[in-house]
Amino acid sequence: MGVLMVTIWCFRKKLSSNRIIHFWKQESLSNITVEAFLRNNGPLALRRYSYSDIKKMTNFFTEKLGQGGYGGVYKGKLPDGSLVAVKVLKNSRGNGEEFINEVASISRTSHVNIVTLMGFCFEGSKRSLVYEFMPNGSLDKFIYKQNLSRDDQRLEWEVLQNIAVEIARGLEYLHRGCSTRILHFDIKPHNILLDENLCPKISDFGLAKICPREESIISMLGARGTIGYIAPEVFCRNFGGVSHKSDVYSYGMMVLEMVGGRKNIDAEADRTSEIFFPHWIYKRLELEEELRHLGIMNETDRESARRMIIVSLWCIQTDPSNRPSMRRVIEMLEGTLESLQIPPKPFLSSPSRSPNDSASTTVRSLPNEDPGLSLFIGSEP
Repeated sequence: MGVLMVTIWCFRKKLSSNRIIHFWKQESLSNITVEAFLRNNGPLALRRYSYSDIKKMTNFFTEKLGQGGYGGVYKGKLPDGSLVAVKVLKNSRGNGEEFINEVASISRTSHVNIVTLMGFCFEGSKRSLVYEFMPNGSLDKFIYKQNLSRDDQRLEWEVLQNIAVEIARGLEYLHRGCSTRILHFDIKPHNILLDENLCPKISDFGLAKICPREESIISMLGARGTIGYIAPEVFCRNFGGVSHKSDVYSYGMMVLEMVGGRKNIDAEADRTSEIFFPHWIYKRLELEEELRHLGIMNETDRESARRMIIVSLWCIQTDPSNRPSMRRVIEMLEGTLESLQIPPKPFLSSPSRSPNDSASTTVRSLPNEDPGLSLFIGSEP
């Protein structure tokens, strides 16, 4: 028995040692990968900060602005007095892939609707990104009714439409304006930041992919992207290839939430028919019913809301080929309401709810999908 116990102890010690060695090998490989990227991409137009710089500019991470799956965002100040937002990555995916994605993608951009990356820190396992400070935070704080203390805090319809147009301009730039096409893959209200004038800027490029212009199908990375905004072809290739049209789908779902002032999937809705907002709002369009419950007070508001609804429903068409490009989205949002046609109803099933489990995430099968494959329709994880 004593010999057996000693043997087990030695085995466990060796196993633990192997795990430690494996961890350090992985960490070392990650560091080599990131350093190689930084070296091979030449002198980036970004300042490289030390971790002590990061601690100093954030006053040792005193003021937290937000939290995500990547880590936290903290308010900081540069020596010249400029305010910044410091994104601290906790568990970078793969061999530093998320860090590389963000630096590589956003360092190639220069657009009024793309947040500006001002610098970064890469020091062993310490990885941070220094962005321009956006005083109004993220879009989700301004559109969801539960986030508003008063009804008059809701953005006016003209402002909402302008924000939708500007976000579309930012995406059109990523898809067509860069020397290489950039696919974001994580468009949602939380990743749209607003400056002091409520000008929106796309942020969080951790899932972004860069590809040559002629490449239209990209292998999808398993994502921390939010389920409710992800295009169906990401889950099932029967719907088509993953491309820039996947960003169009996410954009459309986001605009619908801007219109409804709520999540598209609401398991707490009073009636089953109201759980999936895209289907509910489509029915209102079909029946030409009034939309007063959305806060529409006059004809100008009605036109803005109806225009945003029709455009977003085109964006979430199940077949990617039926979705418009972002350039076409801009044209539709800025054109006349009379020129817009109501699109076919997206045929994805809306979620069902059992009386005893109203708050649970629902899983629904999709038409023509592979056996055993289902699409989660649920709230943000």
